[in-house]
Amino acid sequence: MIKVLITGANGFVGSHALDALMLEKDIELAVSVRDTSRLNPLFQGEVRVGDLRDSQYVRELVHDRDVIVHAATWSSLFAHARQSRELFYEPSIQLIDAAKSAGVKRFINISTTSAAAPTRSADADSVGIKRSFWPHLCNLIDLEEYLREQAKADFSVINLRLGIFIGQRYGLGLLPILLPRLKTHLVPWIAGGRTRIPLIDGRDIGEAILLATRAAGIQGYTGINVIGAAQPSVREVINYLHEEFGYPRPHFSVPFAVAYLFAAVMEWLNPLTPFDPLVTRSIVHLLEETGANNDKASQLLGYAPKFHWQDTIRLQVAEMRRRQSRPMRMARPVG
Repeated sequence: MIKVLITGANGFVGSHALDALMLEKDIELAVSVRDTSRLNPLFQGEVRVGDLRDSQYVRELVHDRDVIVHAATWSSLFAHARQSRELFYEPSIQLIDAAKSAGVKRFINISTTSAAAPTRSADADSVGIKRSFWPHLCNLIDLEEYLREQAKADFSVINLRLGIFIGQRYGLGLLPILLPRLKTHLVPWIAGGRTRIPLIDGRDIGEAILLATRAAGIQGYTGINVIGAAQPSVREVINYLHEEFGYPRPHFSVPFAVAYLFAAVMEWLNPLTPFDPLVTRSIVHLLEETGANNDKASQLLGYAPKFHWQDTIRLQVAEMRRRQSRPMRMARPVG
C-alpha cells in the first residue's frame, strides 16, 4: 500500500490527480485543502483541512505519508512578486522540509515546460532560466533548485514540467486569458503563429502523476517533461478557435522581439488603467518554442497521453461560456 498526500486537491492539477489516484486499490490517499465544499464528492479518503502557511499544520500533514504530490499553488501571470513568494514559494519550502524530516520517500513537484524556454526546455533536467518580468516563474525555478539540493537516495524528487493546461475545472490558464483578448482584434500573431504550443489535458496530467507515484527505480532528482499527444502550432489552435467558436484571428504578425517590447509598454501603462494589460511578457513567453516531448516520460513512467487537444478545448470553451462572464484576472489563487 502506497500512502499518498495530494496538496491543493481542489485546484486544476490537484483535482485531476485526485480523480486518477482515488480509484486505485493499492493507494491510501489523503488530501490537503482549505475548503471542503469544492472537493470531489466521490472522494472517501482522509481530508486534512488547513493552510500550508501554518507550520504546525504542515508538520502534521506530512506524517505517515510515502509520497507527496504538491499540486497546491498561488499563480500569477503578471507582477504580484510578494504574493507569489509568500503564498507559494515559502509554504512550499516549509512543506518540503517537513516532508523530508518526516521520512517521506518521494516528492512530486509541479512545474512548467516554460521554465527553461526557449533554449533549454527540451531537457527537463536543465536549470530554469529566470525572467525578471515574471516573478512567479522565478519562484518556480527557485523551488526546482531547492528540490535539487534536497533530493537524496531516500528522498527522491520527480519534477514534472507540464505543458500548458487545458480542460475542465480550469483555474488560471492561457486560454481563459487569451480568448477575451482575441475579441479586441488588437492581439497579433507572434512569429506568424508558427511556434508549437505544448497543450496538455488535465486528465493526462492526472495519469502522469499516478504513474510518477508508482514509478520504480527513480532516485535523487529527476526532471520530466509531460505534454499532450500532439503539439499544434499557435496558428493551428487559433484557427480552430476561429472555425469552431468564432473567435477572431489576428490581423497582423510581429516578431517575438516586437511582441516583448509591446507587452512591456502595456505593463508600464497598467498603473494608469483599471484593468489588466492587454498582453504581458509572460504570455509572449508562453508562446515561445519549448522543444519539449514525452520521450523521457514514456521511458521512465510509461506515460502515453490519451486526449486530443481539439476535443479538450471544446470541453473547456463550453465550461468557460458557463463560468466566465468577464475576462479572467492575471493573478488568482488556485487549489
